[in-house]
Amino acid sequence: MLQINTTPSAKIPWNKGKIVGQKPPLKQKEVWEIRVHLQMQHKTRDLAMFNLAIDSKLRSCDLVKLKVKDVQRGTALLKRASVVQQKTHQTVQFEITEHTRAALQDWISQSGLRYDDYLFKSRLRGSEHLSTRQYARIVESWVAEIGLDPAAYGTHSLRRTKASLIYKKTKNIRVVQLLLGHKKLESTVRYLGIDVDDALEISEHTEI
Repeated sequence: MLQINTTPSAKIPWNKGKIVGQKPPLKQKEVWEIRVHLQMQHKTRDLAMFNLAIDSKLRSCDLVKLKVKDVQRGTALLKRASVVQQKTHQTVQFEITEHTRAALQDWISQSGLRYDDYLFKSRLRGSEHLSTRQYARIVESWVAEIGLDPAAYGTHSLRRTKASLIYKKTKNIRVVQLLLGHKKLESTVRYLGIDVDDALEISEHTEI
């Protein structure tokens, strides 16, 4: 007699074989490797986008919607800019460092962008600017080109990079909270992955 197996088949976990959790920030050495690679490949747009992503610490949804007028006044690139975040509706400020301003100026001049144009236009019909999915694929290509696993890194890696370096140098969570535009300090603590070891290290170097 044919027996029918009524035992429910085991479900395959959605995260099997995938790297989950927070994406790690880039190390300073890796940031420079990507910059040099983009310069050598004459990828003017990508260099401007990469540098601005590191400086601004913006989420991908905010970065792709930046316009020329957000980073430029007249013909001069701003040293500081501010945008209203899509997720929190809070205004966040960020610095635009010298090498980022130079990269942006090269890109704006080369592409003939106007004051009200999006900085990073989409090449797809019907889309005015890069989508977050397109941006994510570009980030994957950057990290892969310097030998990193693209599955381990993402757009949030760029958002976390400078914030993590600032925290390591200053141990000032409040400063990082302001730069990231988090409403709650607890969000910044989780975002940076601060744990008991970090707290103890700070305490050990504090004498009374």
